[in-house]
Amino acid sequence: MGRNSGIAKTPTTYRRRNPWLWRVPVGLVVLALVAVVGVSVYVGWSLSHPAPRPLDRTPAEVGLAYESVAFPATDGLTIRAWFLPAEDSSSTVIMAHGYTSNRLSPSLPALELARSLVDAGFNVLMFDFRNSGESDGDVTTLGYHEVKDVYGAVEWLKAEKAAQAERIGLIGVSMGATTAILAAANEPRIEAVIADSPFSDLRDYLSVNMPVWTGLPNFPFTWFIITLLPPLIGLDTDAVSPIAVVSSLSQPLLLIHTEGDDAIPSSESWRLFEAARPGGAELWIVPGSTRHVGARQVDPAAYDTRVIEFLRSALGVA
Repeated sequence: MGRNSGIAKTPTTYRRRNPWLWRVPVGLVVLALVAVVGVSVYVGWSLSHPAPRPLDRTPAEVGLAYESVAFPATDGLTIRAWFLPAEDSSSTVIMAHGYTSNRLSPSLPALELARSLVDAGFNVLMFDFRNSGESDGDVTTLGYHEVKDVYGAVEWLKAEKAAQAERIGLIGVSMGATTAILAAANEPRIEAVIADSPFSDLRDYLSVNMPVWTGLPNFPFTWFIITLLPPLIGLDTDAVSPIAVVSSLSQPLLLIHTEGDDAIPSSESWRLFEAARPGGAELWIVPGSTRHVGARQVDPAAYDTRVIEFLRSALGVA
């Protein structure tokens, strides 16, 4: 056929695309992202600003004499505490509580353990971390700033109770256990450390276990909380890492954990034990409980005996 065969060509039709076809899904993604960020910041902020739990008991309830005291943390915050004297003792044990708790540490409970320590010849200093109990402060940083409270406790003991604190031991539970290891790594005047239910590294722990505390699924919230919250509250997450310093501890270390701990797995203490210097740490895994900081409740007498024997050996107390 020739070029001009008379067959008409079908005209090409161009249709303008509906802009909403791409704007709607993009908008939904943006809204979802904003919602995730908002929830993550809100939940993270709430976790780092828990309301202080008031004290509802005193050492007098278990027959202990005590002195209400206050001292500055090394950054100036006022920390409040009880000093419980033993008879003619030159050794003091500092007790450090867990997250959202106070010096009473109901999960132990701390007053009953303090009773055993005083009876065994140890003075005891029970204090509230910042933003806990009666102490000042409005943010909790899971050990990052709390080490300053422990340093302040040591300074106060050496300045105000020198004859009763020639030797100092430190026992911490949960957050307090992690803080105890971190503090001892930089404070040689702490001569013995007991860490009950610590985590080994904050970032690693939260990356897996954040839902325990938030009630939210790991994806997508955990990454956003770990990434967005620390700059807002002045927290260096990577600095809260007992496993990074435990090998440098010169002090004897006793690690305690319930085998089935449902909040901080006992594998966290195993990691610390394996990273400690050879012969520098003991590990006591207590079966029969899934409770966090539940070892003493399994057998209070056995717990107190193990703790006291360790402190006597580490501090050279007869």
